[in-house]
Amino acid sequence: MFRNRYMGIITSTLASLIVLIPSSVIRSQERIQEGEMAGYLLVPHEKVPESYNAGFSLYVAAWPLLKEYPGNRFQTGLFGTWMFAQYGGPKPENLYSDIEGGLGWWRDTRFATETPKFIMGGVALNFNEWANGPGAGQGRDWSKPKGKYGVAQLSPWVLWPADGLNLKQGTCGELFGYGYLPLPLTTPKTTTAGKEVPTGDQAWTLFLNSDNFKGPVAFFTPYFWSRASVDNPKLAGMFLDGRPSSPNKALQMETQYVPSFQAVDSRGETYARIAPTSFPRNAKEESMLVHRITAYNKSALWDSVKAWFEGGTPVSGVVDPKGASVHTFNGNGGSTWKIYSPNVPKDKKMPIAWNSFANPVALDPHTYGYRWNYQTVTKTESKDGMLATLPEYYHLKKDKSGKQTWAVVQPKDVPAETGLAKVQFGRSRKDRSEPYVTPDDAQSSWKKPGPVAGPFKAYPGDGSEITYYWYRFVDQPALLNADLTDQERESLQVRVEKLHRAWKKDREYLPPPTVGKLADIDPALIVNPPQGFEAGYVPIATRQGAKE
Repeated sequence: MFRNRYMGIITSTLASLIVLIPSSVIRSQERIQEGEMAGYLLVPHEKVPESYNAGFSLYVAAWPLLKEYPGNRFQTGLFGTWMFAQYGGPKPENLYSDIEGGLGWWRDTRFATETPKFIMGGVALNFNEWANGPGAGQGRDWSKPKGKYGVAQLSPWVLWPADGLNLKQGTCGELFGYGYLPLPLTTPKTTTAGKEVPTGDQAWTLFLNSDNFKGPVAFFTPYFWSRASVDNPKLAGMFLDGRPSSPNKALQMETQYVPSFQAVDSRGETYARIAPTSFPRNAKEESMLVHRITAYNKSALWDSVKAWFEGGTPVSGVVDPKGASVHTFNGNGGSTWKIYSPNVPKDKKMPIAWNSFANPVALDPHTYGYRWNYQTVTKTESKDGMLATLPEYYHLKKDKSGKQTWAVVQPKDVPAETGLAKVQFGRSRKDRSEPYVTPDDAQSSWKKPGPVAGPFKAYPGDGSEITYYWYRFVDQPALLNADLTDQERESLQVRVEKLHRAWKKDREYLPPPTVGKLADIDPALIVNPPQGFEAGYVPIATRQGAKE
């Protein structure tokens, strides 16, 4: 959902977008300028009491935003949120750290299709590093891990690719359920990396609710958050390893780049065209986009799991709805989407007339979406589902208040001399994506003590090939780099073996949706432990490359 705004600071080589212009409009070529559409779709919702400060869950629609994946300049999240620590007052300045992530497409995605992927998106202090999943973080230089050891694999049934968790190809409007709740997998520490600063005991754990998998998948190691305080002890106790979560979070769709083109006709009028952009459409001709955003307190899961680990009765892992508070929607909402060409000053970036064709609505008190003006929005269908496709053409003009706005215009009313009718949006031509490769040094944490079984192969629908091994849970690289003593690791191993034996993948954990249909994780990523490794072992991807 990026929502993952930190990905916008990545410096990378960006592939160019293909523009195919027939010879009949070569003379108009100099009129056409490549641009982009970017901004936020806002989802206001009612607040819940501040005591619901132990995580959240929600259901969001997953769908192909663009008709054709345009290349790795494309970056947008689908709907999602940002979870910050709770401070009992304003968030301290110069202390940005949260869990964001979600469904979307990013500029460092190497094996992208029209179907979105999911990343965890944990941000350490001020983007010094981030963690997107087991073995996935900032950059690919293992000499500077920068968050790539920040997430530990927990589930023995889901394989997590370095490029992001794949949904089943063709997902179109189904709901993907996820959330983060803390688990007491470790105990609090008074020292961190040899310094007298604490590390808390909250392992913020990703829970999923899809049609083919339900339950916890992976967690941020407490050290991922607390390590910033090793260099700056004044920050001790300020991060999510020990602090509760703020329950009233922003809910938005953040878009950083959708391809567009604009041109000026001989009269000086400016027109634009955006890549075909769509939203899911149901049988009622509505777009159901967000459902049941819920905040929890520690009675929902933490208290019972902690009592179990301290010698009490085993628990099922089902989140107790008595410890939950569901936000309500009032039907308000808005857009900051703007169309502009590169390097345009902020005050020259003009908004599109979103409200002329989109009406935000509360489809019920706990479900948010849009109803459309089908005089300008087109009902389209793909082989995978029904879509509402936004207007492609816009004219820069003044609205009733005298402000410049990109107003919807019919294709027939765009002067042919602009050449916009002839441009084509297509996938960029580029070399094959470089593989993700983990360290091969015999003395590295990937090899010592190393895996217990493998290699195995998986082939998700994005065209990649994943090599993975099975590791004893506490011997996975993330936990060998989590500032844990041997004794602390063995205690963690015991707790996780209890979870593996008691918490299965076909049980409801998060409160289920009351509307819609659940999406599937790519079936290639649903795995089973080898015989003899059913409890206390996890699959870890060591390489992801293009399928030969």
